[in-house]
Amino acid sequence: MSVPVEFSRPVRVETLPRDGLKQKIAANEAERAALALRYNLPAVDSLEAELIVKRSGRGVRVTGEARAHVMQTCIVSLEPFPADVVEEVDVRFAPPSAERRKPPPEGEELRLDVEDEPDPLIDNTVDLGEVAAEFIALGLDPYPRKPGVAFEEPEPEAEPTPFAVLAALRASKEGK
Repeated sequence: MSVPVEFSRPVRVETLPRDGLKQKIAANEAERAALALRYNLPAVDSLEAELIVKRSGRGVRVTGEARAHVMQTCIVSLEPFPADVVEEVDVRFAPPSAERRKPPPEGEELRLDVEDEPDPLIDNTVDLGEVAAEFIALGLDPYPRKPGVAFEEPEPEAEPTPFAVLAALRASKEGK
């Protein structure tokens, strides 16, 4: 069973021209509303991408740029504010391999100089809409702050001393 995708623009790998395919895609109003729900945003006003899909070895490589104009919620004031997200796209896809890299054995360090494994091609298809949506999600500020809003730490309340508590208790008893 496949998970429904809010913004889908599938491209079959076997139909790719020899010199690649250049695609310009944009999410419609319903797709943007569904993506806003998915990413917990007040709104996604626009989402577009210009992508190039080319064969690369046994798989394909998708490069280009994804752009979106969204409304985010300020973590300080809780007010919505507009934000632009622009992300460079560069991702490889390949048929699923039986020899996928395994995580390093316990105690062995993870090497950052090793190139990531390609994402698996599912049904020999690349979904450019999902690629664009995922890269936009990666570009969202996880702690969005409305321009000009600063967090001001409240003054700590003075902890009453035991003597102050006793004095208040005595004053309340004398006032009866």
